[in-house]
Amino acid sequence: MLKGIDPLLTPDLLWVLAAMGHGDDLAVVDANFPAEAVARATASGKLVRLPALPLARAVEAVLSVLPIDDFVSDPVRRMEVVGDRDTVPPIQQEVQRVVDATAGRSLPAEGIERFAFYDAARKAFAVVQVGDLRPYGCFLVRKGVILAE
Repeated sequence: MLKGIDPLLTPDLLWVLAAMGHGDDLAVVDANFPAEAVARATASGKLVRLPALPLARAVEAVLSVLPIDDFVSDPVRRMEVVGDRDTVPPIQQEVQRVVDATAGRSLPAEGIERFAFYDAARKAFAVVQVGDLRPYGCFLVRKGVILAE
């Protein structure tokens, strides 16, 4: 255990988050996502599993230490619902609330078509897969910087 660190942040996940550089994406995905295959294609080749966790709770833990990139217009992206790009399912609404609370402002996640999301996830640094079974629980979060005081 570490003081001040969310206990959901496993040693493997902490390594991934620390090893990421500014502009690297982290894919945080639900239990239905083809995480093993996609993770093999990422920059690190790493898949971190957080079984039995709801997606929003995992994102909350990640964002407790990961700065969100504020140099780009779309630092948080979500998988669009197939055939209904404007629908934002409850699982995505929950994550959106966590993102907004962490950012301290509204930071709407941009939708990405399903297969384009898979391609973008393969270009990520790593994949974090949770045990949430609800569909469309798939996000990309771009790492920002921590500026000197």
